[in-house]
Amino acid sequence: MTEPRDVPPPTLFPRLLATAGLVQAADQIALAALPITAVLVLGAGPGLVGALVAAQTAAWLLVSLPAGVLVDRLPRRAVLLTALAISLAGSLAALAAAAFDQGVLLGAAAFLAASGTVTFVLVQIGLVPQVVPLAALPRANARIELARALASTAAPLVVGFLATRVSPLAGYPLAAFLAFAALACAATLRFEAMPAPAARPPVLAAIAEGARFVVADPLLRAIGLCAIFWNFAFVALLAVFVPFALSRLGTDAAGAGLAQGINGLGMIAGAAAAPFIFARVQPRAVLLFGPLSSALGAVLMALSPITGGIAMAALAFGLIGFGPMLWLVMQTSVRQIVTPPALMGRVTATIQVAIYGVRPLGALAGGGVAQAFGLEAALGLVAAAFAASALVSIASPLARLATMPNPASAAGGI
Repeated sequence: MTEPRDVPPPTLFPRLLATAGLVQAADQIALAALPITAVLVLGAGPGLVGALVAAQTAAWLLVSLPAGVLVDRLPRRAVLLTALAISLAGSLAALAAAAFDQGVLLGAAAFLAASGTVTFVLVQIGLVPQVVPLAALPRANARIELARALASTAAPLVVGFLATRVSPLAGYPLAAFLAFAALACAATLRFEAMPAPAARPPVLAAIAEGARFVVADPLLRAIGLCAIFWNFAFVALLAVFVPFALSRLGTDAAGAGLAQGINGLGMIAGAAAAPFIFARVQPRAVLLFGPLSSALGAVLMALSPITGGIAMAALAFGLIGFGPMLWLVMQTSVRQIVTPPALMGRVTATIQVAIYGVRPLGALAGGGVAQAFGLEAALGLVAAAFAASALVSIASPLARLATMPNPASAAGGI
């Protein structure tokens, strides 16, 4: 028995979409609540806040690879429900840790909740080709990414309002409620199981198999490299933008925050427009436009002190949100098509770890170059990294992808 990849049940995707939206909302609320809770409840300084946020985001780096093996080996429904139960337990534990003024336990609880989200995302990406026809993958992925973009944009506003009007702890009960709703929604999902694995090599060997597949496949290799350069550039930009805006653009913290917020609006617009755009252009146009629009955004950002000021910087952030969101939806669809179902978890985990592994390097490089050579040099580094991302796409098979690739066979190791 193999996973259905042609005529899946028509009622499953709306439930999966609802589950994914609730999971992303719970995760983003928890992420926004952590620094507010730490400062207002625990009296934490910048060092402790940074450590707590690092603990939460570290799950994407530390949990992805072993979770990818579990996703490929175990029944996906069981992994899905377990992941959501872990997220719920982490949200409740975070609320208890904050209420009892336990900073270390708060960090551990945040890591636990994020670990559940990481695992859910790995399962979700593998499930989408199972519950929608292959031709509908881009549209389905766009709807999921739209839910994520809306959650990430709204979460800071919701948490800030609750902290001011209700309680500094109010974010975590909301996150727990959303996690519980996601678990209840996922419990209604029923889908055909994958074939039982014929063998189970050691975990490290199984992880290496997924990494080898990414490196060997020209499309996946290009997607991975493009994403690595892009994420390096984007995090470097975030590391230097506020001091750049305050010192070069004549704005205040509110203006800088508003300009950065346009990035979220660009992501929402990209996800909302993706189905319309994908129906009218070839995949290669989207896969080139995403990195190229980011490189253009970096140029506009560098020019903003002499033309346009903070408005130009906001436009740059909008471009860096809109184009890459289209690229993300399209490349996710390509990955789902070319990856054998039995390798989906590990392939997704490999790319995910590469992305999250390079982000701290981008932050350190952006800040270090700004400190040593000035903010303009740091923006030059950002532009160069975005340009490298674009060059990878131009020089790779992504630039020649006139139609979606042929589906991978169901074969694959475990």
